[in-house]
Amino acid sequence: MRFISFKKAGQVGYGVLKEAGVVDLTGRLDAPDLRTLLARGLEREAAGVAAANTADFPLEAVELLPVIPEPSKIICVGINYVAHAAEAGRTVGKYPVIFHRFADTLVGSGQPLLRPRVSDQFDYEGELAVVIGKGGRHISPDDAMSHVAGYTVFNDASVRDWQFHTHQYGMGKNFAATGALGPWMVTADEIADYRKLELRTYLNGEQVQEGRLDQLAFDIPHLIAYVSQALPWNPGDILATGTPSGIGFKRNPPLLLKEGDTVRIDVTQVGTLVNPVMNE
Repeated sequence: MRFISFKKAGQVGYGVLKEAGVVDLTGRLDAPDLRTLLARGLEREAAGVAAANTADFPLEAVELLPVIPEPSKIICVGINYVAHAAEAGRTVGKYPVIFHRFADTLVGSGQPLLRPRVSDQFDYEGELAVVIGKGGRHISPDDAMSHVAGYTVFNDASVRDWQFHTHQYGMGKNFAATGALGPWMVTADEIADYRKLELRTYLNGEQVQEGRLDQLAFDIPHLIAYVSQALPWNPGDILATGTPSGIGFKRNPPLLLKEGDTVRIDVTQVGTLVNPVMNE
């Protein structure tokens, strides 16, 4: 299944994609939003509603929101592809590099990314994101994949000069409307092996990044288990797995985002996240 969160006629809702459009789940299940649906384990009921009903409206009739509009946390991983570590002048260490984003830094597919007025060093980062379905703490790597609800696409777009104001990444990753999540969540049962997924990022139609998920230095089970030693995962939480090489900041000359650009990120079997760039 492919779940979306959306806004239509000023109202926020969620649903399931079918060939002909969207089956609106809003008000049909005992869950006001997709995060609550995951927390209450209502995926099977959602599949039943989707199978029993025709589409309520075409996908083009809605504004896509981040697939989980208000996750309790967004955990991001830096330097998680060896080639990206090399271009950044870093080495992969013993432990994953973890940082965090806030929900109000994200927009949905089709919505503009805002290049901050205080910086001209706005950069793309295509990533696969994991949506947590079952919460928990002290999760073992062997059990970690049972906590995955599905997968989506993430643009961890970064404000590079602010990222390097200090040795902490936080400020450069947390400007309003600088990242994107979507267009939908593909449920885990549709992805037989996430390691076979391929990611490509395009800027104005030109490919700028390429990576395979079997190239992760720290794989998804390891990351879920590692974070769970510190914090409980909650349903709807987002784990962004890191970006491959090809970022604009490290090119010569740098290839940074400007108003009028379009960033497209394709992840095989998952979907395509597309966002225009506008000045704040």
